Amino acid sequence: MIDKLDFLLALAREQHFGHAAEACGVTQQTLSAGVKQLENRFGVQLVLRGSRFQGFTPEGERVLAWARRIVADTRAMHEEVTGLRRGLTGHLRIAAVPTALPMVARLTTPYRERHPDVRLSIESATSADIFSLIENLEADAGLTYLDNEPLGRVVSVPLYQERYRFVTAAGGPFDGRDSITWAETGRVPLCLLTPNMQNRRIIDQQIRAAGGEPAATLESNSMIVLVSHVRTLRWASIMPEVLVDALGTIEGLHAIPITAPDLVHTIGLVAPRRDPSTPMVTALVSTARILAQAMAAEGLAPPA
Repeated sequence: MIDKLDFLLALAREQHFGHAAEACGVTQQTLSAGVKQLENRFGVQLVLRGSRFQGFTPEGERVLAWARRIVADTRAMHEEVTGLRRGLTGHLRIAAVPTALPMVARLTTPYRERHPDVRLSIESATSADIFSLIENLEADAGLTYLDNEPLGRVVSVPLYQERYRFVTAAGGPFDGRDSITWAETGRVPLCLLTPNMQNRRIIDQQIRAAGGEPAATLESNSMIVLVSHVRTLRWASIMPEVLVDALGTIEGLHAIPITAPDLVHTIGLVAPRRDPSTPMVTALVSTARILAQAMAAEGLAPPA
């Protein structure tokens, strides 16, 4: 039964019979037969078929929702029983918005010290994709914005506040300035994240609220691409303070705080709200709470 439910989850993710079968490591005929067995068992059609996959019926959507819950609980049970015998083992998948990637090591390093037999994967994703990955059991947790868009049914642990810096080469029109306004950033050609990224939406919204219009001359979904361009001293950007700090001192590069207003957004860990939760995720939430205390002591965490 569980393997048939896994077929449904794969079909929901891939939206294609062949790709779903490949993801499950079975033939397309085996996957189709498994879905048909589920339909026979429930006595209803679950999947709309034609020459290709066309979606789920209303009954299929309900079975899919139950499948996510049942498969997640089955994995949690397996993890817990295995953990009682050998300690935590398995694969923990974390999705993070690009601006939070410099902070991931502060979470994963102490986690691995406590649970050395857990293998970790980190994936860069948009905030919307993070919640989709968690819902579809493709990620176990995420690092994302907590206060700018609806969170849904998750446990959240606020970790730090994202502040913003205007990063530019020395010798420009803002040389010697201690701060710059959002209105002024709207008059400068910038390299920024792509519009599907929440960080970009925050920046665009703030520049427009200040009466300007963002002028992006280069866009990328990778912070590494933006950083590599800024390091040439030929490009300017708006970057989170934590990323600028991670870059360290670069000769000829200035990072100027952006004020009027001093905008902040909270970044934190999100994980599925399930009872019981998987032991690996429970341990990750516990590690995040310890990290939040440390970051509060550093003055980086949001107010309690």
